[in-house]
Amino acid sequence: MARSGRAVIAHGQSFDVREYNVPDPTPGALLLRQELAGICGTDLHMWQNSIPGELVLGHENVGVIEALGSDVTTDYVGNPLKEGDRVIFAPGTPHGAYGFYSTPDVAPHFRGGFADYIMLDYPDTCVIKTSLPPEVAVLTEPFTIGVHAAMRAKIQIGDTVVVQGSGAIGLVTLVCARISGAAKIIVVGGPAKRLDYAKRMGADVTINIEDVRSVEERTELVLAETPRRAGADVVFECAGFLPATPEGLGYVKRNGTFVEVGHFVDMGSIELNINRLMMRRNLRFEAIWGSSYEHFVRGLPILERNEFPYAEMVSHTLPLSRVKDGFDALNGTYRLGDETAIKIAVRAAE
Repeated sequence: MARSGRAVIAHGQSFDVREYNVPDPTPGALLLRQELAGICGTDLHMWQNSIPGELVLGHENVGVIEALGSDVTTDYVGNPLKEGDRVIFAPGTPHGAYGFYSTPDVAPHFRGGFADYIMLDYPDTCVIKTSLPPEVAVLTEPFTIGVHAAMRAKIQIGDTVVVQGSGAIGLVTLVCARISGAAKIIVVGGPAKRLDYAKRMGADVTINIEDVRSVEERTELVLAETPRRAGADVVFECAGFLPATPEGLGYVKRNGTFVEVGHFVDMGSIELNINRLMMRRNLRFEAIWGSSYEHFVRGLPILERNEFPYAEMVSHTLPLSRVKDGFDALNGTYRLGDETAIKIAVRAAE
């Protein structure tokens, strides 16, 4: 059946909406009708650096199967699939990545979530059916980052944990730290509405960087919340800002662990005192790179238990024509109009 659909094309710091014919899926592919696609910090950082060439962005996705290739009968874990099923998918595959498509004028055009359709045609794509509502299912990809981070941190029951950053990655890492056994979680971030939400997601203490602007004062506040003022067992850097890393290293206790989560995109270099911030603390430094299919298989059932107010994280949904408004908000005050943005998602329906 002949279809057409729109896709948002990012170039430099501009966005165009173009319309393309939608091809039918090949035998091993699936065509999804996009429901929601989250704007990720990775998308934002790429845009801040000025996107070279053209890209179809959007890799945090949930959609409904519009058409199935003839060879597709089950999802990655063996559930039967049919048209109309809601699915999530892992953006990275052994053969290419969805949401980073650099030749949008070449068919199949639709390999990113900021579009009406998504063609899942890379071999070995991990697709999993879900019954979650779209505003929760769209969080699956960022949630897997939290799963990966918590697993690499090797959190133990009773640990004191600091999460730097109260955006989506910081918030899901907070949840994963909590269910992994953390006894006390301190979130350093802002604005205030995000921190209020962090408390509903399980944070015990929040420190607002808009109110406490001094690194030294924030460090004192963090240390005061740790046993014997010795520092945190685990610190997760989820803010994605260069100065956050040396600051976060200052929160870690001796023999503690620091996990770098927020720099998937090259945002430059920092200067730090390796002896004082790392060697003298005898710390373990970890850095994670995205997530794998294992983290999707592990993470989705946790989301499906719906034990936390996940749906509140998606504070705003914008039509394709307003993608830039979402990027501008995340690049500035984290506000759309008079409202604080926590997670912004793009929807196909105008």
